[in-house]
Formats: sequence, C-alpha cells, structure tokens
Amino acid sequence: MKAFILSAGLGTRLRPITERTPKCLLSVGGKPMLDRWLDALGHVGVDEVLVNVHHLPDLVQDHVAKRALPPEVRTVFEPELLGSAGTLRANRIWIESDKTFLVCNVDNLTDFDLSLLVDRHRNVGMMATLAVFHAEVPSACGIVEVDQSGRMVGFEEKPSVPKSDLANAGMYAFDSSVLDEIVGPSPQDVGRDLLPRLVGHAQTVTVDGYFRDIGTLDAYRVAQKEWAVRDER
Repeated sequence: MKAFILSAGLGTRLRPITERTPKCLLSVGGKPMLDRWLDALGHVGVDEVLVNVHHLPDLVQDHVAKRALPPEVRTVFEPELLGSAGTLRANRIWIESDKTFLVCNVDNLTDFDLSLLVDRHRNVGMMATLAVFHAEVPSACGIVEVDQSGRMVGFEEKPSVPKSDLANAGMYAFDSSVLDEIVGPSPQDVGRDLLPRLVGHAQTVTVDGYFRDIGTLDAYRVAQKEWAVRDER
C-alpha cells in the first residue's frame, strides 16, 4: 500500500520557527512530525510513501536520506504549490496502479490508530473514508455531516454557521477512482475542492483519542505541553 504525507506548505502561521525549519521537521516529544507519520504508516503496512516538498526542500530530503527505517520514502519537489488535491493528481501515475492509498496531513498530531481507517475503508467499500474529530472551534475547520451509518452527507469548509462540531481530521483512505474527481486548474485542495464532490460517496471514522492541528504557533506550543503530560502518564 502507498501513502502521501502532505507537507509542502510554507508554514506561515508557524513563523518565525518555520523560517529555518520546514513544518514537517518540527518536533513534538523529541520526534519530528514527519517521522511520527512515517512510523504510523509503516505500522499499518504502508511500504511506499510520497512526501511533497516546497519550502526548504533540501532539509527534508537530507532528513529522509538519513532515515533507515521503513517505509520507503520518495520526495517530490513542487516549484509552485499544487494544493493538497493537486499533489494527488500530479502523482497519479505513481498511485493509480493501487486500488487504495492513504493521505495524511503532516501538521496533525494524534495517537489515532490508522488501522481503524484502513479497516473501515476496506469493510465498507465506498470511494473514500475520512477520519473526523470533535472540534473545539468548528468554524475554523472543514465540517462534516454524517448519517446514522457514518456516511458523509454534507461537507462545508470553515462555515460561518457550522451544522455540527464533527470536523475533517486530514487523514484519508481513498480508492484510486477518487482521482477522477479532482478537476480544474491547480491549486486544488482536498477540503475545499474534493470532499464536497464526495458527499454521499464517503464514510467516516471518528478519532477516539488525542488530536490537535499544530498549524499555528499557539497550537504547536499547546501541543508540546499536552504531549509531554501524555508521555508522563
């Protein structure tokens, strides 16, 4: 199985610490976020991972080159950011021979077991399965509406009046057929452009445990403190 780790963003909301360190190499609990995701993906049987890079790409490539543990990692440089869905489409040849692939946002810190996402996707058999969580501030997230079976029946990115607190967690299992739903010029975003097209064709699995988007400086600092307390238990 193959997977994408989406990590090419500039990390502007994390400045000044991302001026010299790409966000995927920021550490929590002494481990870079990129390594956390590579370890988690390897644990569920992923054998190849594509990491997209843009900001400070040499640092990411050097880090990957020194890593000895599986899975196998390839980096793809984006001279211009393609957006999260645009990256999937641009690497279609690499992925479309596999029926199922995984996608994870590098700036989410979680102890979620990705095998729950994989199992849900294989057992239900829909085009897509996405992990969701209960958001503290729903208006800042992509909000998911589900029916009693957990099927996604509505999606809105950062709504001013959220219909629920169930939010997109940035972890996905996709069938390769989902690539046909990425249309229009890049940049194309998974949340803004792709997920609305998958309403009625996607299942959800709820994160039961720790989850925090560390994409801002304040959130990153909070996460470091919370994770330290968690490790002490």
